[in-house]
Amino acid sequence: MTQARYSTVAIILHWLIAGLLVWIVLLGWEASDVQGSAKIAPLQLHKPLGITILLLTLARLAWRLTHRPPMINPDLKPWERRLALGVHWGFYVILLALPLSGWAMVSASKLITVYPIDMFGLFDWPALSFLTNLPADQMKSTQDLLSEAHHLIAKIIVYVLTPLHVLGALKHHFLDKDNELARMIPFLARKDAE
Repeated sequence: MTQARYSTVAIILHWLIAGLLVWIVLLGWEASDVQGSAKIAPLQLHKPLGITILLLTLARLAWRLTHRPPMINPDLKPWERRLALGVHWGFYVILLALPLSGWAMVSASKLITVYPIDMFGLFDWPALSFLTNLPADQMKSTQDLLSEAHHLIAKIIVYVLTPLHVLGALKHHFLDKDNELARMIPFLARKDAE
C-alpha cells in the first residue's frame, strides 16, 4: 500500500537534523577521547552545532504542528503504531532537551567567558545569565549536574531512539516490503508495494 510521503520541508529538516546529530555525536566522542587543549576544537564546534540542532528542531516541531503529517499506516499493528509514535515524539523531546542541557551546561562553566558559544564566526550565542551569575561553588555543582544530564540524554538518543528508528525503517523496507521508508526517502518507493 502506498502511503503519502512527508512534505519536502519535513524531509529536508529531518535529514539536516540527522546529519548534524551524527556529526555532533562524533565530535562529542572525539572530545571525550582527548585531554587538555585538544578538547577545545571539537567542543567549540560541538556547541554551535547543538544550537543549530535546537533551532532546526524548533522549526521542525513548528512545521509538524502547523502542517499535518501523512497518516500513519493503518496496517500497522497496535504495538507498532504506539512504538512509532513514541519514538517520533521521543525524538522531539530529546532533540530539545539535549541542546538545552548543553547550553545550560556551558553557561554554568567559568570558561564561558573564555570559550563562548561562537556561532561559526558570525556572532556569539548568549549564555544563560542566571547560570553564569551563580556563585562559584554553586556554578561547579550545577555544571556537574547539567553535564550528567546532558550525557544521559545523549545516551538515550544514541543507544535507544536512533537504533529503534533505524531498525523500524529497515524492518518496513526489507521485511514488510512496504513504502514506509519511502515516505522520508521518496526515491525508495517500491512499485510492488503500491
